[in-house]
Amino acid sequence: MSVSEKDLDRFSAPATEEEAVMLKSDWTPAEELKAKRKMDMIIMPILTLGFFCLQLDRGNIANAITDRMMPDIGINQDQFNVGQQMLSLGIVLFEVPANMCLYRFGPGRWLTLQLFLFGIVSTFQAFQTDYGSFIATRLLLGITESGFIPGGLWTLSTWYTREETAKRVMFFYFGNQFGQASSKLIAYGVLHMRGVGGKPGWFWLFALMGAFTILSGFVFGFFLPDSFKNPTSTFLPRRRLFTERELHILQTRVLIDDPMKGKKKSHIGLGAFKKAFGYWRLWVHLLISFANNGPQRAFDTYSPTIVGSFGFGDLQSNALASVGFFLQIPVSYVFSYVSDHFNLRGPTVMVGLTCHLIGYVFNLGFTALSDRNVRYFGVVWTQVFGTFSHPLNIAWMSLTARDSEERALAMAMVIMGANTAGIYGAQIFRADDRPLYRRGFSINIAILAVAIGLAAVRFVDDLRRRRKQKGLNELSEEASNEAGDVVGAEALSRFREDPKA
Repeated sequence: MSVSEKDLDRFSAPATEEEAVMLKSDWTPAEELKAKRKMDMIIMPILTLGFFCLQLDRGNIANAITDRMMPDIGINQDQFNVGQQMLSLGIVLFEVPANMCLYRFGPGRWLTLQLFLFGIVSTFQAFQTDYGSFIATRLLLGITESGFIPGGLWTLSTWYTREETAKRVMFFYFGNQFGQASSKLIAYGVLHMRGVGGKPGWFWLFALMGAFTILSGFVFGFFLPDSFKNPTSTFLPRRRLFTERELHILQTRVLIDDPMKGKKKSHIGLGAFKKAFGYWRLWVHLLISFANNGPQRAFDTYSPTIVGSFGFGDLQSNALASVGFFLQIPVSYVFSYVSDHFNLRGPTVMVGLTCHLIGYVFNLGFTALSDRNVRYFGVVWTQVFGTFSHPLNIAWMSLTARDSEERALAMAMVIMGANTAGIYGAQIFRADDRPLYRRGFSINIAILAVAIGLAAVRFVDDLRRRRKQKGLNELSEEASNEAGDVVGAEALSRFREDPKA
């Protein structure tokens, strides 16, 4: 059976060393749909809630600085940027150890513990008093958050088929987008508490949002199942969240899609690392994320401050800085639908990156204007298109990987690349460039131009591969037809010689 052009990037060819597992579906479509919907109602909201909390705790610092946090604790903008670098550094350094813990203890227990840990650190940010405590809490926040995103992605890959995982990656990232938007809107209300208990507004922002994350940790503990082999939650180890029949359906369908998911290895061999790290296409996807996320992280941190520089009030600027992120959610859904339904992985990534770049062109050009509404439009545009190219690129990359081991390593690579981008992104907007940040916008334009060029290279490569595969399929069909004609002619000849044969 020939491979269609549409299917070429949808699934990777099975590796020769992967053993075929003889499984068959013994359920009705209605049974499968019911079991899958139940899984969606349990797995997806919980993981998305975790990403929402992570973004709240990571991004609240952008709202805190509009409430005079920097002068309150005695730091300047350049020192603040170093703190942001410490956050990203903590994530990058402990990404691999965190994923080793995930593999050792299981996603149910490990991700639950992570929410408690970074919720506690986020809460204690309320008590920072100087540069040292600021650096320490940002580094600790990065360490405790490390591994959560790839852990969530890995968890999705174990419960869903390859095609389904690509869709749910985008839904998982909705938690990030909703967190970006909500954090600024929530900050508008909470920062009005300045003076309550003799504390600044940013104190209550960190304390309340950290407490919310800790409470969400209990949701993880009571409701997040660990795995097919251990389908119970951390706090209720005797209560199974799925029936035996549901587990049979859900697990078998995943193993039919990818038999290697049923084989938990003690480690990934050196050969797998060489194979993945030597595959140039995966490096292109990593560099695309590296180029997109640096500008996006920088702009996200300073967007409330930039809006405030237009003449809006400090607290009002937080609410206004949330608009673009709320608009991003339906726009990103449209892009993800087009990407998945029409298998347009490369074009959607390139269009998203281009629109992101145009946002910085707007912001740079509008610095010469005095109309604050026009300048605000540039901020909203940039926020709408700034984030979702990253999950689209991840889905594209996951379908590029050639086997399950390579897919797991590639996922870790691209997430580490995205977090490493935060290290350089933290220094894009500097004190000597404010309040217009013309140099910062120019740097972002140049970086995103590189990202678009890389995505174009991969897109052209995909087109070439599709044409090559299409040609091979046509040759295979032609050879099969010719072989059939020869067999038919021989049979007819034998029939003429001996009709009884």
